[in-house]
Amino acid sequence: MPDGPEPLDWQGAPLDCTDCRFRARLAPGRCGLGWSCLQDRYAKRIERFFLLNRDLADECLTHPYFEVRMNAARVASVFRLPRMLSDPDAGVRAMAILRLPSVQAARRVHDPDRRVRIAVAHRLDVDALVAMADDADSYVRSIVARRAAPGMLPVMLGDDDPEIRRIVARRIGEGWLDRLRLDPDPLVRREAAARCPAPFVGDADMRVRHMVAENGTTAEAEALLDDPEEIIRETARARLAQLKENA
Repeated sequence: MPDGPEPLDWQGAPLDCTDCRFRARLAPGRCGLGWSCLQDRYAKRIERFFLLNRDLADECLTHPYFEVRMNAARVASVFRLPRMLSDPDAGVRAMAILRLPSVQAARRVHDPDRRVRIAVAHRLDVDALVAMADDADSYVRSIVARRAAPGMLPVMLGDDDPEIRRIVARRIGEGWLDRLRLDPDPLVRREAAARCPAPFVGDADMRVRHMVAENGTTAEAEALLDDPEEIIRETARARLAQLKENA
């Protein structure tokens, strides 16, 4: 059943199935005007066409319309995809990266389009992610911070984005957490305190000290019994009672 906008080709002209070289696919129900059509400019109809006609994907990788090339790349033979890494459209390049073996992703580490670099960051082998640790785009770096081996994360301790430093604080080796005592963002310090409370007992922010009170050892909880904030004193007392009960 037809859906979406009026059926027009990628240049805005009306569509006519009688002029289509794939019109033999009409009778078996593998295409149809307004719902599954390679020539349509509406992406969903193009995607549906290739889901029903995967055998045509390889020969459509050179189509002038980027939506056709991208959807063809979604199902085409992987042996045809390396050349698509140089496609003028970023969406096509990203699709090729997501399907090709991870070693191919390294070819587009410095792609000018963030969509492509996001795909690269998802596909690169963990050991190769260091090449993207200083990417200009914070979302790309966040993927690196989530995927990289903990041993690589010290190079991201000074990242400009506090959200990325929070990710680093959750994953980096414990021996590095005291380096975050001077981080300017209290939420970064709070993440570090959740894993290694001791260096943060005297933190200026109550949210950080509260995390210490919740997770600290006996000595750390006792150090907060005289905290200026009542909720932190209460939490420290509750933590001490818990530790005593579990001893």
